[in-house]
Amino acid sequence: MESENEPLKMNKTRSVHPFPDNYIYVPPRPRPQPRSVLRRFCTIALASTLIWTLIAPLGSILSGNWYISGRDGQDGQTWPGRNQVDQDELRQILRDVPSSESAMQWSRYYTSGPHLAGKNYSQALSTKQKWEEWGIKSEINEYVVYINYPLDHRLALLKGKEKKEQDGEKEYEVTYEASLVEDVIEEDPTSGLANSVPTFHGYSASGNVTAPVVYVNYGTYQDFEDLLAANITLEGKIAIARYGGIFRGLKVKRAQELGMIGVILYSDPGDDGEVTDEKGVPTYPEGPARQPSSVQRGSTQFLSVAPGDPTTPGYPSKPEAPRRPVETAIPSIPSLPISYADALPILKALNGHGPKAKDFNQWWTRNTGLGYKGVEYNIGPTPDDVVVNLYNEQEYVYTPIWNVIGVINGTIPDEVVVVGNHRDAWVAGGAGDPNSGSAVLNEAMRAFGEALKRGWKPRRTVVFASWDGEEYGLVGSTEWVEEYLPWLKHASVAYVNTDVGVRGKRLAVAASPILNKVIYTATSLVGSANQTRPGQTVYDLWDKKIKTMGSGSDFTAFQDFAGIPSIDIGFDNDRDSPVYHYHSNYDSFHWMQKFGDPDFLYHRTMAQVLGILVAEIANLPVIPFGAEDYAKALAEYVHKVEDKLDAYLIPPAEVLSASVTDEEMFELRSSTRNISSPVSVSTTSKHTPKTFRKSLTRLHEALQTLTYHAYHLDLLADELRHISENDEIPWWDLPRKIRHHCAVRKANTKYKYLERSFLYEEGLDNRPWFKHVVFAPGLWTGYSGAVFPGLMESIDQEDWTNAERWVDIIESRILNAARGIEA
Repeated sequence: MESENEPLKMNKTRSVHPFPDNYIYVPPRPRPQPRSVLRRFCTIALASTLIWTLIAPLGSILSGNWYISGRDGQDGQTWPGRNQVDQDELRQILRDVPSSESAMQWSRYYTSGPHLAGKNYSQALSTKQKWEEWGIKSEINEYVVYINYPLDHRLALLKGKEKKEQDGEKEYEVTYEASLVEDVIEEDPTSGLANSVPTFHGYSASGNVTAPVVYVNYGTYQDFEDLLAANITLEGKIAIARYGGIFRGLKVKRAQELGMIGVILYSDPGDDGEVTDEKGVPTYPEGPARQPSSVQRGSTQFLSVAPGDPTTPGYPSKPEAPRRPVETAIPSIPSLPISYADALPILKALNGHGPKAKDFNQWWTRNTGLGYKGVEYNIGPTPDDVVVNLYNEQEYVYTPIWNVIGVINGTIPDEVVVVGNHRDAWVAGGAGDPNSGSAVLNEAMRAFGEALKRGWKPRRTVVFASWDGEEYGLVGSTEWVEEYLPWLKHASVAYVNTDVGVRGKRLAVAASPILNKVIYTATSLVGSANQTRPGQTVYDLWDKKIKTMGSGSDFTAFQDFAGIPSIDIGFDNDRDSPVYHYHSNYDSFHWMQKFGDPDFLYHRTMAQVLGILVAEIANLPVIPFGAEDYAKALAEYVHKVEDKLDAYLIPPAEVLSASVTDEEMFELRSSTRNISSPVSVSTTSKHTPKTFRKSLTRLHEALQTLTYHAYHLDLLADELRHISENDEIPWWDLPRKIRHHCAVRKANTKYKYLERSFLYEEGLDNRPWFKHVVFAPGLWTGYSGAVFPGLMESIDQEDWTNAERWVDIIESRILNAARGIEA
C-alpha cells in the first residue's frame, strides 16, 4: 500500500484524475480586468435602475405621494420620502409669511429709479439673486427685440401772421408752447429725478407735422364715423383725443387710416368721477384728485392685431431670427401724450370752430370735464391760420430684454403652473403698474421659499416669471411663449398673472371660466384687508364678477395664442377712489404710501391670495377646474352673439337710446358698422341675418353635448377628490390605488387640454396670431375681451357668409372639446 506521504504515481497507460473522486476542482479566479469591472458595474447599475423604476411609482402610489393622498391630500414627494407640509399647513404658511413691511420695501426698491424695457438689467439680476436666496432656482432669459426710446419732442400752438415770406410759406408765431413735462413735486422724490423718463409713446413714429387740429372725442371707430357723417375734414389734420375706453394704439391706427398726420392724447378729468378739482377735491399731492400736469405714457402698437416684437410675429426674437416689416403692426404717423394742463390751450383754440360735441350724440358729451376751464368742446378743425406743430423724434433699436424665470420642480413632470408679473415701467416709479404686482409676487415667492425650507415639494412644477418689455406690447412674455410653445401646450395647466397688484381696494378678476371655482376658493381662504366685520374674507367683500379675457397684459400669449387657461387678478380703483395716475411720474411710492395703500395691507392680502391660488392649482391631486362652468359660459356667449345680432335688426334710434354701461358703450362705439344706418340685407345672397340666426342653434346643440360631458367630468373629479382627501383606499390595496391613480391622471389630462380644444390654427380673420375662437381682444377696443370674435366681427361687417363659416369652425371646436372630455 502506498504511503499517503508518497507522491502520486502516474500510470502511463491510463488517465488518472489528480484529485479524489469526491473533490470538485475550482480553477484559480483570474485577476479582474478593467473592462470586466466596468461591465459588472454597468450591469448592477442598470438592474438597480430598472428595479427602482418599477418599484418607485408603486411606492409613490402606496405612500400616497402622487395623485393618491392621505387625509391632508397633499403628499407631494416621491416615495420613499413623504411631504412634510400638508395642504392646510401650506395655506397657513402662505398667509403668515407675506408682510406689509416687506411689500413696502419691495415697492420702494423697484420704484427708486427708471426701469424701462431693455434698461433694467440690474433689477433683473437682483430679482434673480433674491429668488435663489429663497431656494428657487432661477435664470435670466434674454431676447433681442425691436423697440424705441425718446430723443426729442415738441408741441406748439401757432397763429399765422398776415405777412408772408418771399418763398410763399406762411409765417407763424407761437401762442402756446406745451411743456411736455410733469411738475416736480418736492414731497414726491421720484417726480424730480434728473434721469426721469420723458413723456412719449412706445412704438410711435418719428415725424414733424404742422396742421389744423380736430377734436375726435375718445377716438373710437364710431367717433370717427360720426365725424365723417358730419363732413368734418380729417385728411391732413392732427387729431386730439381723450384717453380712455379703448387701447391708445387703436386711436392712432384709425386716425392714420383716415389720412390724419398726427395724434395728441390727453387725460380728461371728467373721467375721474367724483374726485376732481371741479368738484372741490384738492389735486395731488395735497389731495387725491388728478395732478393737472399728469401725463399717461404708453404703447401705440396695434395690440389687437398681434402683441410681442412686431418684427417676429409668431416666433421668438432671438439674435439670429429673421425680421419682418412693421408697417401693419405699429403707427407710421407721430403721436404725443400730454397733460390736460397742456391740452387746455389747444382745446380752447377750437372754441367756435365747427360743431360742438353736444350736436352729435350722448357719447360725445359723456364725462367732459374741462367746461369749467372754458373749453366748449368744439370739433373744429381750427382755421388754417391756427395750427399745431407736433414734433416727435424716436430712436429705434434692437436691444436685449431680460425675463427672470424661477422654477420649483414638482413630482409630475408634465403638469406645470406659470405665474408672472412684469417688471418694466414707463416711469421711474410704477408703484401701481407694475411694481405693486412685483412686490406681491416676491412676497408670495418668499412664502413658497419658506415652505420649501420646511420640506414641501409641489405636486406640479411651478414656474415664476418677472417679465420685461410688457409695456411696449407684452413683448417679454409673448417671446417666451412663442419660444416654448410646444412644451407649454403639452405641459401647462394654467397661467396666473398679476400686473397691477394694488391701486385701489376693489378686487378685479378676469379669467377663463374653467378657473372660476379655484378663484372663489382662494379668495375665501384669505382674510380681507378691510375687516369691517371680524372674520371677513376677500370673497365676502368681492362682487364675484369675473370678466372675460381681453388683452393689455402678459396673459394674452398664454390664453389667446397657446390656449392655456389664464387669470389676471389685482385690487383696482373705482370712480370714488383717489385718482390713479396711470403711467405717470405720480404713480410713485409716495402716492402709494399716501393714497393708494398707505399701510400696504392690500399688498399683503394680494400676496396671500396669489400664493394660495397658485398652491391650489399646483398642489391638489385633482386639478380644481370646472368644465361645466366653461360650457355654461360658452352658452352665455352664444346668447351675447344673438343679442348683438338682434340689436342690429332693431331701429338704430332704439340702440342709441338704450341704457348701457360704460363697458357696453365702448364696445358699441368700437363696432365697425355704422349704427346710424339700418342693417343691410342682400336679396341675392343665400346667407342673410335670418339664416345666420338660425345657424346659431347648431352651436346651442353642440354645447348641450359639451355640457353633458363636462358635467360628468366634474362629477367624476369630485368623486376622485373625495377619495384622495379622505384616504379611503387602504395602503395594502395596490390594485385599487393604481386604478385610482390612473383615473385621476386621466381626469387631469382632460382638464389640462380642454382650453386647447378651442384653438384654430389658421387664426382669426386678418389677425392670424390670435388662435382662440372664444376669446380675443376686441378688434377696435384692444383692452376689453370679445367673445366669439369671428362671429362678432362678421356681424359688424355685415358679412353673413363669413358669419356662417365661423359657425362651422366654432361648432367643430366645441365638438372637439366634447370628444376630448367624454368618458
